[in-house]
Amino acid sequence: MAVDKKTLIDLYTRTLRVRLFEEKVWELFGENIVPGTLHLYLGQEATAAGVTVALKDSDWIQSTHRGHGHVIAKGADPNAALAELLGKATGSCKGKGGSMHITEFEKGVLGATGVVASGLPIAVGAALSSQMRGTKDVVACFFGDGASNNGTFGESLNMSAIWKLPVIWVVENNLYAMGTPIKLTCASSTIAERANGYCIPNTVVDGNNALAVYEATVEAVKRARNREGPTLIECQTYRQRGHSRFDPAKYRPEEEAKEWLSEERDAINVIRKIAIEQGALTEKEAEKIRDKLQKEIDKAGDFAKKSEYPKPEEVFDDVFAEAI
Repeated sequence: MAVDKKTLIDLYTRTLRVRLFEEKVWELFGENIVPGTLHLYLGQEATAAGVTVALKDSDWIQSTHRGHGHVIAKGADPNAALAELLGKATGSCKGKGGSMHITEFEKGVLGATGVVASGLPIAVGAALSSQMRGTKDVVACFFGDGASNNGTFGESLNMSAIWKLPVIWVVENNLYAMGTPIKLTCASSTIAERANGYCIPNTVVDGNNALAVYEATVEAVKRARNREGPTLIECQTYRQRGHSRFDPAKYRPEEEAKEWLSEERDAINVIRKIAIEQGALTEKEAEKIRDKLQKEIDKAGDFAKKSEYPKPEEVFDDVFAEAI
């Protein structure tokens, strides 16, 4: 697939924006100002970037407990996102959602969820809505390898297939469901081939290569918009940190971690190299983008820290929907 320079720059920029955002989150958590635990997206940035670059602004994404990267890649405001993580009133959910429930409807984010695999049925509903309303909008649903062993996985894929819903199922296979390796919980060689049982086209791509993810997503989006039904994309990737902020990830074999976390397989380095080799960027231009993004994220961090907390009397606001 021929990819233009603008797309390559976008892939590099989104991948890097997510990386810098997550590094800032790690920094703020170290200052003990992020309430609760934390599930960082560090290492998996290329998947979020590759998928979202292939989408339109009006398309939707459904996220997971490891959702910061998806939200930022879809275009969410870093100021509002970081403020939300700190529980501030200026956050995208007014400080009431936090890390595992971060969202921004205005940017096509249906929401993150702390319940494993709970996003899949939501994606089915959103895609059915798009179909019934006669729009061409699609839904990209992110979920992890652990979620593929949940009952809602089969139920959701089945419904999306029989109704030919405009869904792109994106499984981020980072090889571990918390600390349990996928090889102990999945008999098939890939998660993607499970989609064969539902007559859903599927493919496996390098989840650390934003361009590879983008190309697979473009084809899936094309099928969805043409009313040809869902596609499942398995993005094989690896998290830089443990499952959560307090997990040292000692269960991962040393050689495996060394290979996956090498500079050659790093998501930023991979797309940067591709963009430079294909003439979309020079080394100097790539660094200029990094400097600009770093200032943006640093500014967002300052904004979040200076923002006020919600007032106690607002505790019940936005809890119930208004009667129609």
